[in-house]
Amino acid sequence: MKCDSVGLLVPNILLPKPETDMSRWAVIACDQYTSDRDYWARLEQQTADRISTLNLIFPEVNLEDDDAEERIAQINRSMAQYLEDGSLVEQKPGFVLVDRKTEVVESRKGLILALDLEQYDYNKGAQSLIRATEGTILDRLPPRIRVRENAPIELPHIMVLIDDPQKTVIEPLFEEQLETLYDFDLLENGGHLSGYRVADQRLIDQVVAALEKLADPVAYRQKYHSSDAVMLYAMGDGNHSFATAKAIWEKLKAEADDPAAIMDHPARYALVELVNVHDPGLEFEAIHRVLFNLNTGHFLEQMEQFFAQRDTPLTFIPCSSLAEAERRAKEQAGAHAFACVLAGRFGVCKIDRPEFTLEVATLQEFLDDYLGAQPEARIDYIHGDDTVTALGSKANNAGFYLPAISKHDLFRTIIFDGALPRKTFSMGEADEKRFYLECRKIR
Repeated sequence: MKCDSVGLLVPNILLPKPETDMSRWAVIACDQYTSDRDYWARLEQQTADRISTLNLIFPEVNLEDDDAEERIAQINRSMAQYLEDGSLVEQKPGFVLVDRKTEVVESRKGLILALDLEQYDYNKGAQSLIRATEGTILDRLPPRIRVRENAPIELPHIMVLIDDPQKTVIEPLFEEQLETLYDFDLLENGGHLSGYRVADQRLIDQVVAALEKLADPVAYRQKYHSSDAVMLYAMGDGNHSFATAKAIWEKLKAEADDPAAIMDHPARYALVELVNVHDPGLEFEAIHRVLFNLNTGHFLEQMEQFFAQRDTPLTFIPCSSLAEAERRAKEQAGAHAFACVLAGRFGVCKIDRPEFTLEVATLQEFLDDYLGAQPEARIDYIHGDDTVTALGSKANNAGFYLPAISKHDLFRTIIFDGALPRKTFSMGEADEKRFYLECRKIR
């Protein structure tokens, strides 16, 4: 069932066969723990000799390893095997209602469905129904494309947001008597996950009607005081995975012999988890930066020169601890200020008369410039202060602690300012990220 008015497909979801050990089946998103090989090694041990989504994904910690092509080929073989041997069972058309509990939140609610890639545009100035919230880095798409382009199935870690303050789309489904599809504890401090079947036509129509109301142009203009085209969906997590699906879909269209028939191809849609930005269990966390292979003295000199040339001078304020640095950063009114750690030395970077609205944009402008001139240096994007401190305290490393944005301002900011700088925010800490579970055929 397609619902073009809200860019939605009611999918035939694939779930693992009933006797599957679900705790070993579900693993965390591939773009987490990208500097922690031990985490992924533990997952390999815990899922050994079990059917698992770990066999169907390419952890980004391994992207630069020498065996990338063989790993991708093995992923595709595992997908085909799981389809052939009955490890994955196709369900009747419907949604999956999910409830996630973590150590941080008691409940975060979501709805698994498929969105129309025809109604998505990640380019600057987009006016599409589905929009990117952060800048899309085209250089990050090729390795993801290689994983997906020959894959027979997709399994998402994509989370897409709706702005539904009255809680009309997802939350009413929890008042229904629904069939439980799964209910289990997740590995590695992931919390607990429950899923429920939403296949009754009445409930599907209820969801679509509520989304149509959110997308009503008159109500939209009144809500946001904007005359632009309606944005119903904003990317939360997995922006580059969704952009990858879009790139492959555009390629399929371009190569199609029958332009009309290709529009019914399953790869036109991508499976996602829909989440209400007003869900109390959804928290926005900052994404910090850690740099490796630096001469930290040279790095700080280059940073000072960069901002001086823009008449936005930088002052480095030494501090004895992270707590002092965070306190002093908050005291710098009228400037952009954020705590940092340079090879174990804490401090505050204060930039006067900043060019950008957000601190992350101010910092990232310099980092992009510096990394372009220093090919031996490397950056990683980190969730959590402790990891930044541990990595940034090592010789030749630096860490930057950035503030989080308000989730309640997200939609209005995207509507009026466009996509934010990449890696501006995270929906929760690493342990709270979406785990792979549901799949769908895309061939």
